[in-house]
Amino acid sequence: MKSTNRESIKYAGKSNIIKKIKRVFAILLAIVLIGAMPEYVMPVRAETTLEKLQKAKQEKQRTEAAREDTKDKKESLTITKNSLLGQLSLLNDDLAKVSTNLEKIEGDIADKEELILNTQKELAQAKQTEEKQYANMKLRIKAMYERGDSNSYLNFLLSSGSFADFLNKSDYIEQINKYDRHMFEEYKATRKQIEETEKKLNTELEELKLLREEVDEEKSKVASLVRKTSNNVASYSNQIADAEATINALESMISEQEQDIIALQKKYEEELALSRLAAKSKWRDISEVRFEEGDRKLLANLIYCEAGGEPYVGQVAVGAVVINRVLSSRYPNTVVGVIYQNKQFSPVGSGRLALALANDIATPSCYKAADEAMKGVTNVGRCVYFRTPIPGLTGISIGGHIFY
Repeated sequence: MKSTNRESIKYAGKSNIIKKIKRVFAILLAIVLIGAMPEYVMPVRAETTLEKLQKAKQEKQRTEAAREDTKDKKESLTITKNSLLGQLSLLNDDLAKVSTNLEKIEGDIADKEELILNTQKELAQAKQTEEKQYANMKLRIKAMYERGDSNSYLNFLLSSGSFADFLNKSDYIEQINKYDRHMFEEYKATRKQIEETEKKLNTELEELKLLREEVDEEKSKVASLVRKTSNNVASYSNQIADAEATINALESMISEQEQDIIALQKKYEEELALSRLAAKSKWRDISEVRFEEGDRKLLANLIYCEAGGEPYVGQVAVGAVVINRVLSSRYPNTVVGVIYQNKQFSPVGSGRLALALANDIATPSCYKAADEAMKGVTNVGRCVYFRTPIPGLTGISIGGHIFY
């Protein structure tokens, strides 16, 4: 490290400003953390653009796989729904047939009840006729044997002028008696026939009512199946709608991921181009670099955040990348400028570096690596980027990193 009193005075103002900025930043972080500074911060290596690109591609693949799975699910749901719609159509046909059959049975019951009512009326009439005939027959018999007036049957017989006339009159009376008995038996038979008809109609009515109960139960079952199937169709329709919404969301996500990949690809290509340009650009000698007060601490803590868990050679390599940028005309010519360059080292953006600086948690090996790098020692040549190994990336492999 080279510096003079004059140069120290020259850069004193700038150094003080940097110190104030760092102090304010550290205080703000301390406030956010409620003043409780951790004794140890686990070193976490920054995620490079290429890593972000690979991660974005993997996330896109997972999203595409989720979209295809959802499409398969939607297709399966659609097939099931269409099958249910077919079942529902058949069930509705069955329900219509059962309903028609039930209506017919209801009509038959109504007709049967009307027949029974008419039969009951006929039976009542027949009973009255039978009773009337029986009453008339008794009156005639009574008149024949009990009356003594000139109109009685006995006087009628005794008034015969001859035996033949007597026989004729006797036969006449017998015919009247036969007619009375015949009519009485006929009315009696009619009444019996009507009673049997009524009994038969009542039996048929009970059978119809039982049939109505069976058909009504069948109708209830079919109607229940129709409702259940309709609910299932509605459920599958909702699931299909949800699947379509998910597919649309996933496709939108894929579109956004594609844009991110394009942007990251562009940024990565720019980094590769900058790396190549940096290798071909004008490079300063380490003797030309003016290190400021605090650069050593800043670099050591950045090395800790990026490679604190790496072997010492890996820590030197990270420090060399920072110094390579300082030496390259493609990057800022100070350690502060390089480290705080926009979106170059993630510990800066995440606040981990500020937290590390506030506690100065860099290990002795990180300070030693910073000293080596600030002397111009490099074990990665003129590499200005590093990351964990991935397929297709070539460079210098040190520890768990590839430098390029």
